[in-house]
Amino acid sequence: MPLPANGAPWPPPELAKLYAEIRVDDAWYSGDHDKLAAVYRDNAARKDGRRRLWARDRNVHPGKRDTRLHIPLAGDVATASADLLFAEPPTFTVADAAAQDRLDEIAEADGIANTLIEAAEVASALGGVYLRVTWDRALADRPLLTVVHADAAVPEWRWGRLAAVTFWHELASDSATVWRHLERHSPGRIEHALYQGSPDRLGVRVPLTDHPEVAALADSLGPDGDSIETGIDLLTAAYIPNIRPSRRHRGSPFGRSDYAAPLYDLFDALDTTWSSWIRDLRLARARLLVPDGYLRDHGPGRGASFDDDREIWQLLNIPPTEGGGITLSQFEIRVAEHAQTAEAITRQAVRSAGYSAQTFGLGDQVAVTATEVKARERRSMTTRDKKVRYWAPAVADMLHVLLMLDRALFTPALVVERPRVEFAPAVSEDPSSTAQTLALLSQAEAVSTETKVRALHPDWDDTAVREEVDRVLAESGRTVPDPMQAGALV
Repeated sequence: MPLPANGAPWPPPELAKLYAEIRVDDAWYSGDHDKLAAVYRDNAARKDGRRRLWARDRNVHPGKRDTRLHIPLAGDVATASADLLFAEPPTFTVADAAAQDRLDEIAEADGIANTLIEAAEVASALGGVYLRVTWDRALADRPLLTVVHADAAVPEWRWGRLAAVTFWHELASDSATVWRHLERHSPGRIEHALYQGSPDRLGVRVPLTDHPEVAALADSLGPDGDSIETGIDLLTAAYIPNIRPSRRHRGSPFGRSDYAAPLYDLFDALDTTWSSWIRDLRLARARLLVPDGYLRDHGPGRGASFDDDREIWQLLNIPPTEGGGITLSQFEIRVAEHAQTAEAITRQAVRSAGYSAQTFGLGDQVAVTATEVKARERRSMTTRDKKVRYWAPAVADMLHVLLMLDRALFTPALVVERPRVEFAPAVSEDPSSTAQTLALLSQAEAVSTETKVRALHPDWDDTAVREEVDRVLAESGRTVPDPMQAGALV
């Protein structure tokens, strides 16, 4: 599919429903009160007739403060998903030593680990995310791995796989005109176009030089004046679904958000519970009810006030049996009821999202071993493993593209191969537990010094391991064996 024609509706009508759903996911993810109110303003009630908390107009009572409270559980779910995948950076390996060095250099300089954790959080919230490889010689002497959100892309699928994709974003404007930059990626080719239109129409295609934000791209275009040849035959973008299938779009290649439709009701119920709890606190503030005689008159039209610091008061001229003194009014705060309700809703929400309650700090927090942690968080670990199977091939593909572009544009002698991506364990073993295990194996004479060193330092290379083994053997008083002899390491 080529770039859209002049005057085309935008976003494309076939993606209108998907974009509308992403808009709701984005509102919960952002935690912004105005966004939540906006997405529910036209859909105030659920199918069961109950009015949503965020559907109420905050300006119904002028001058009254909006007392609705939002608990950012949706954001916490997205963060937890990203942490489970990429809190410990994955390792990227290739066979060629020079290529490995270059890959490590690019990964560190470009902060690829941070890019991936950002992408994973967005994918959790919006149902999927795109990774894009690009370059800018004026900015860096290497290709760049970037993130594009799912509501800024128009994908083209073939047999459920991404065949091409058009990324778009709105540019700055000082008038009612809407400027949009479209960037279409297909194998071996990247097309750029600038459109001048309206909020719902793409408008007329104009030269890139008409807007300062994209004017510099014009110098990079090829002879046709529209596109850039990448010099490689691979697509420079990849789509990573958060998890499949999409329950709202059965059979589609799009992923589903961790929130999905059922969690909206739970998020709304949690906000309602906390808003009610805070309302109890507000209403239960101690108040004094005092007779008129205790008020100090400030004169005609100037009202009266009560001095709660005054220590001496004149007796009122009333019978002692009729009361009339100062009365303290304070309502009960239903702490236990609200806390139990909020925890129950939170547990159900995170469970429906595919995670264990322990991942969110609900439950016993006593220190345990990594094995016990994995057992308690089995649901979270299962969800993580499923997501890893979506991420690993796509990340490897984009790193492969990155190395191919690096050879074509920056490092001609580079030997290119598809990197291997290995995800770090989600739960690190406790050092004391590891030490105890190694001690028992050593007593049973079932482990070598080299194996013990590698178990303690899995990130060390062979040279570092060899040097540490030599030091351990030397300090223990044993003769360092000839490394060329079979079975030399003990």
